[in-house]
Amino acid sequence: MTERPAQRTPNRQLAALIAEAGFSNAGLARRVDQLGLEHGLDLRYDKTSVTRWLRGQQPRGTTPALIAEVFTRRLGRRLTAQDLGLDACAPVYAGLEFAATPEEAVDIVSGLWRKDSGSHAELRKIAFTSAGLVVPSRDWLIGRPDEKVARAEPPVRVPAQGRPAVRPPGPGPIGARRVRGAAERGPGQRVTGGDIAALRSVGELFRTLDDAYGGGHARQALVRYLEHECEPMLRGTYGEQTGRRLFAAAADLTRLAGWTSYDIAAHGLAQRYFVQALRLAQAAGDRAYGAYILVTMSRQAVYLGHGREAVQLARVAQQGAGGSVPPVVQAMLHAAEARGHGVLGEVRACTTALVRAERALAGARPGDEVPYWARCFDEAQLADEFGHCHRDLQQFRAAAQHAERSLHLRAPAYARSRLFCRVVLATARLGLGELDQACQLAVEAAGQAAEMRSVRAVEYVRDFERRLEPYRDAGPVRTYRDKVAALG
Repeated sequence: MTERPAQRTPNRQLAALIAEAGFSNAGLARRVDQLGLEHGLDLRYDKTSVTRWLRGQQPRGTTPALIAEVFTRRLGRRLTAQDLGLDACAPVYAGLEFAATPEEAVDIVSGLWRKDSGSHAELRKIAFTSAGLVVPSRDWLIGRPDEKVARAEPPVRVPAQGRPAVRPPGPGPIGARRVRGAAERGPGQRVTGGDIAALRSVGELFRTLDDAYGGGHARQALVRYLEHECEPMLRGTYGEQTGRRLFAAAADLTRLAGWTSYDIAAHGLAQRYFVQALRLAQAAGDRAYGAYILVTMSRQAVYLGHGREAVQLARVAQQGAGGSVPPVVQAMLHAAEARGHGVLGEVRACTTALVRAERALAGARPGDEVPYWARCFDEAQLADEFGHCHRDLQQFRAAAQHAERSLHLRAPAYARSRLFCRVVLATARLGLGELDQACQLAVEAAGQAAEMRSVRAVEYVRDFERRLEPYRDAGPVRTYRDKVAALG
């Protein structure tokens, strides 16, 4: 790593903290490298690097924040780069931390919203890191519930000699003065049930847009809404019950921001949104929704080919949710595990998980209370899961049967899901040697993908086209290519 020219003054702050923590120079370097790996960074510092820092050289990029995090974990108190005598920076890995408190969670996620709503294009280029899944999922599983999330009204100073009282600036390290949307609301906004209902309604609106037109259609509008509307609420005032509901709504919108980021292939950014949504769900006290977020993370891992991590996330979700969730949610958790096994080619484990999902869904009753976020997991979705798994296991006849059933049952509003399933069916037909039917199905899917802002939709079609390569000279394939070319 290239570093800035040495300062003349030795870094006594860093030296004092190294002594307090009991680190050797090599030990500190090793911990910084290990933390970097958690965030997808290959740093390769050594004891000589630490010696240079102690002499006054300043490490570049994200390293000051990483060093501060190493000391924070070791000493059990929050330390910043400035506390270590290092230059502050805005770490590009920020967002993979699982905050110790609700207040810290608000600081982290609001910083993520703010950077994403601006012109920080590099944020959408951050790579996904499988190592970054371990700590958040573990901390969610073993973490204790937050005892308090309520925020009291900031105190008003007693006026002297008839002067009007002055309320101090809004609370928190970032403060309302740095939140553009907070100016209109004022510091200490009291959150009401109507505010939370509005957050829920906005979530439904953006979810509908995402299902029909893809994540890229209104993602930026959602992020700006989080920055300008949701953050001032989180930094406002509310009681315990209202606060839990507020954190739950914020978790839902943050997960959706991650989902839409995932759909446009901003995978590192999506991963950060999911981690922060998980922490907000913990503040809400909603274990079932936390499990749903882990399922979302598992699906991203499947898409990126990390089958083992996908299985682990699904199992953590099952363990963390416990046996008290409705049958529909249980079915969702088992189906997520099955998808991971499918990617790994583990036929027996995949089949076992699918059977569990099928049994769980069969146990659902019309009068069951089902969370709003799980209502989409129905027979159509389960058939879709079966179709994907059988495709991954190259069991093409079964894949075709389940994909056809899913398309028959799935509502038109779920346009992107129908597109995915249509490509699965096309792939199954191709695997069965039915080239003409496969190409006809794929042409329909390609036309739908062209109307969406979804990188995943395009990638599904491209995956099918790669499978067509051995048949590139066949008539149906040439026809397919001519029709797809006409779409552009």
